[in-house]
Parts: sequence; C-alpha cells; structure tokens
Amino acid sequence: MDAGVTEERVASPQETGRVPRHVAIIMDGNGRWARAKGLPRAAGHRAGTENLRNILRAAHDFGIEIVTLYAFSTENWQRPRAEVRALLALMEHVIDVEIDHLDAEGVQIRHIGPTDGVSARLAAKILRAQERTARNRRLILNIAFNYGGRAEIVDAVRRIVAEGLKPEEISEESISDRLTTAGLPDPDLIIRTGGDMRLSNFLIWQLSYAEFYCTPTFWPDFGREELRQALEAFQHRERRFGRIG
Repeated sequence: MDAGVTEERVASPQETGRVPRHVAIIMDGNGRWARAKGLPRAAGHRAGTENLRNILRAAHDFGIEIVTLYAFSTENWQRPRAEVRALLALMEHVIDVEIDHLDAEGVQIRHIGPTDGVSARLAAKILRAQERTARNRRLILNIAFNYGGRAEIVDAVRRIVAEGLKPEEISEESISDRLTTAGLPDPDLIIRTGGDMRLSNFLIWQLSYAEFYCTPTFWPDFGREELRQALEAFQHRERRFGRIG
C-alpha cells in the first residue's frame, strides 16, 4: 500500500492512541446509488466492490490494523434470486481479480460466516484466498459473507455444549473464544453508509462498546475523505465503557 501523503494522515495509534485498531463497516446503499443513476442494482454492487481497494489503502495509511466488511448477510438470501446470483458471482469475481493485489499488499483475508448454500467452487476460492494470505500482517481484512450475528452466537453456544463446559465455566471470554473473530480485538468503530441507523445482525456480540458512525453517503461514494471524517469523529468521542466520566 502507498505510504500516503503526510498532510492527509490521521494520527497513528502510536502517536495518540485515538485511531481505532479495528473498524467494522456496513457497506450499504449500493442499490440506491444505482437507482439514482438509472442503473440496475447489480451495477451498484459492482461499483461498491471497486471502492474496496481505495478504502483498504486509506485504512492502512490512517493506521487501522483490522477492517471487517459486511459483504453478504444470512438475510440477503431472501432477496430476488437474480440479485443473489449476481452477488455470489461478484464475490467470486472479486477474489479472482483482487487476490494478487491484496496478497502483494500484505493483506490477510479472513472469512467470517459459514459456507452453507455457497457453491463448492466459491467455497474453494474463499478457502484458497485465506490460505494464500494467512501469513500477511500489514492489514487484516475480515469479510463477513453469508454471516449472521445471532447465528454466530448460537454456533458458539453449541460448541460450548459439545465441548462439555460446566455452567460455571461459561464466561464472556469462553463465548468470545468460540466466535469467528476469536483472537482479534473487538471493533472500536462501526461505520454504516447509506443513512440507516441499525446493526442489521452484524457482529452484535463484538460491537457492544463500539462507537457508531453513520453517514448518508452511499457506499460506492464513500472514499478516503469520508473515512477521515469518521476517524476524526471517533477521536472526539469519550469512550467510558460504562464507567462514570
């Protein structure tokens, strides 16, 4: 990734401690972006994926270590069949087109969510992308694809039951250790584009104390400057984690 222009850089965590290590993003508004331009919804989704490279480069330049993107939810299966097919095909296309670049840039790809309902070909590509980039350390990119927050917690509880933990052994840590984000810090900041003010079943355990930033900007138009504004808003928040300020 490019080092970035000095005057555009938000202070790094080492400098102020105020840049979030982990940013989660709900990439909303692709369809509305396309409709406003008289384009099919699929064109909006394509434009959204084309925005990823710029945002990941900016995230690294600003000092963010982990980015988690909400790419496809378990509820998205209820969308029109043609749109679902287009989204699945787009995911496959993004892996094919971007994997060389992401690997060269030191991005470690992690998939969050099961591969149930996903074609064997796409599941294999997701697995290969993770294996190929597993040793990269410059930026961790979690892709929440076929993901649901409630289902993730249910799966964690099922693991606890299957492992035979006693009731007194169950804690927040034991549940966190069985989530798909195990081993990573919880997000410090969640950004939602498109103007809606809800979590939409995204990381509902991990986002308990994350700062929320919502912008009306549709995801395809959410660029470097918008990300800067979100980080500057975060830097002015007072994070008390339930304590009296």
